[in-house]
Amino acid sequence: MSQTLLFFVFGIIVIGFMALDLGLFHKRDREIKFREALVWTFFWVALALAFNGVIFLNLGRDAALTFLTGYIVELSLSVDNLFVFLLIFSAFRIPPRLQHRVLFWGILGALGMRAVCIGAGVAALEKFTWLTYVFGLILIYGGIKAATEKEDDFDPAEGAVAKFFRKILPVTHQFHGERFFVYEKGPRGGMRWAATPLFLTLMVVEVSDLIFAVDSIPAVLAITTDPFLVYTSNIFAILGLRSIYFALAKVVDLFRFLKYGLSVVLVFIGVKILLSHHVYIPVSISLAVIVATLALSMAASILIKPTTENPDDMRADNSARVHKG
Repeated sequence: MSQTLLFFVFGIIVIGFMALDLGLFHKRDREIKFREALVWTFFWVALALAFNGVIFLNLGRDAALTFLTGYIVELSLSVDNLFVFLLIFSAFRIPPRLQHRVLFWGILGALGMRAVCIGAGVAALEKFTWLTYVFGLILIYGGIKAATEKEDDFDPAEGAVAKFFRKILPVTHQFHGERFFVYEKGPRGGMRWAATPLFLTLMVVEVSDLIFAVDSIPAVLAITTDPFLVYTSNIFAILGLRSIYFALAKVVDLFRFLKYGLSVVLVFIGVKILLSHHVYIPVSISLAVIVATLALSMAASILIKPTTENPDDMRADNSARVHKG
């Protein structure tokens, strides 16, 4: 099976399950319980691994290892970013039953944005090979920043993105169920379309994902520049984010040291890409280093007693990678 046909199969899988997700399983907005979130998390991971099996059978071992490495890197970075979504939903006071809707449409927007970013990144690397060094330095800087940056009292609801959309759009003060826009009476008596706080939250989530791509896409491009493997590994990781998010709040302790593990991973990948023209590091070695580093960070989170009993403090610590605005 060629890459073109595999991409067609991938498209059917994504469109089909996204349609089933919103049209059948989550047709009505409701709070997602921990057990249901866990089942969906295992489902999306299993689906990604099954697709990786198809890659192995059709494109070979190296392609399968590359996909798996990219998937693990992207999934790990995305899990860290979920702490930021916790902060956003808290700041905008989004009810639990509406959070799935925001994440669904946020991920749908991410599918298109990631395609554009990945296409631009691959084209740029093919034309300007020196950009590999730029990407490497970005990853090293991002890794160091993730480990050393301290969290402040940044409020996404009052950030630059929210303020920008409030300037260009009328925004209601209250929610209107699951609606992103409502037709209401304006301040001068006429009728107008106005965005709800739910839409404002969606825009902040979308912009946040675009900012996160600055770290995640160069990280995957450092592993491979094959657009098919980069995009599919990215999207499979993103598809599982909603279920992981709803399971995350219940097991937040398991991720206390995740940012340090991710810092090591980003620095490692950055060094790897800087040395790529001089030293060849097999994908299997990269995969082993990444998995071992993340496993150690999770083990440390379990074994080392927290210094605070306030889970909000731990969430804020893991949200240290929020980019202001």
